[in-house]
Amino acid sequence: MKLSGLKVLDLSAFLPGPHMTMMMADHGADVVMIEPANAVGEPTREIGWKTGDGVSVWFRNIARGKRSLKVNLKDPAGQKLVHALAKEADVFVEAFRPGVVKRLGVDYATLKALNPRLVYCSISAFGQEGAYAAKPAHDLTVQALAGLVDLNRGLDDGKPASPNMPVADMAASLMALSAILMALYRRHETGRGDYIDMAMYDAALSWTPNVTGPVFAEDAHPPVKDMRSFGGAAMYHVYETKDQRFLVLGGSEAKFTENLLTALGRPDLVTVALQEPGPKQERVRAFFRHTFASRTLEEWAAFLKDVDCCWAPVRTLKDAFDDPHTAARGLVFTDTDANRHIGMPIRFADEPGAPDPAVPGFGEHSQELARAAGFSEAEIADLIARKVI
Repeated sequence: MKLSGLKVLDLSAFLPGPHMTMMMADHGADVVMIEPANAVGEPTREIGWKTGDGVSVWFRNIARGKRSLKVNLKDPAGQKLVHALAKEADVFVEAFRPGVVKRLGVDYATLKALNPRLVYCSISAFGQEGAYAAKPAHDLTVQALAGLVDLNRGLDDGKPASPNMPVADMAASLMALSAILMALYRRHETGRGDYIDMAMYDAALSWTPNVTGPVFAEDAHPPVKDMRSFGGAAMYHVYETKDQRFLVLGGSEAKFTENLLTALGRPDLVTVALQEPGPKQERVRAFFRHTFASRTLEEWAAFLKDVDCCWAPVRTLKDAFDDPHTAARGLVFTDTDANRHIGMPIRFADEPGAPDPAVPGFGEHSQELARAAGFSEAEIADLIARKVI
């Protein structure tokens, strides 16, 4: 696989870091989860719904294919163990607030001195410096400060609503993966690793090119309800059907607009629908609201199947994962114990990834990793007795 032979130490938790390193494990990397030697370890082991074997679905979909090292980094012996592993590692990931890893003895300066080839990635809410650097935060806090919650306003009441997707988490996950692979590529030429300061806030803001127009062009707040991406365009909007279900129109190109309005017997509205989003398109939005409310979703599916336009039914997440197309794309698979997993979105023609559905028990590989790091059996017994591992 593409990352076979790559050694990754992951000190992060929850979603951005663990999701990113799971993608690396899916493609062959040897990923070690470094979990705190407390009662729980990785918090997602105990968060949310669990399958019959007692494993949380969240944990299963960020931890598969990894090994688990339970270690107390507040103990010098625990630091010594991680230092020994870091000497042989290619990548180190952490997601604490700035300053914590230095107190734990696993900061970049310390590990770089042991292994100059190490690519070290810090994922934090707001970065390692700046006014918000020390502020505690998860995805929702970051999205609020990045202006994304303000963009997520209800169509009826116009008030900000909680975003449904962890955009800051997942943007940071993908950008961290990109940054690490860039650094590894460059290391091939220079022999040197690098330090990556990956902020969720930075990642979230960088995902806004399609809605930043008013900010940069007019120094103004985005007029959310009138913008194309948020329902201001008649051809980019959510509509209710007769049976209280919903469909979306998701493409406002001229050809799609003409095809749909002609099929609906209103070619006279094409020029209106091609005007700028907002009040000028209200006539078309009103027509669509009235029209789509006149038939059931099933009836509209039959009507629209031969109309070349961007439309889709609004489905549940369960519906999406149950779709044969999802299975055909490998985006869901079932292991030998009948547990379903989210599949790999990255597909290669050669050397494709091969996800290992096994999830590690808490600290399952601690002794194995300590032996690999050169610790004797007596030293390992002492670490166990003192609850370092």
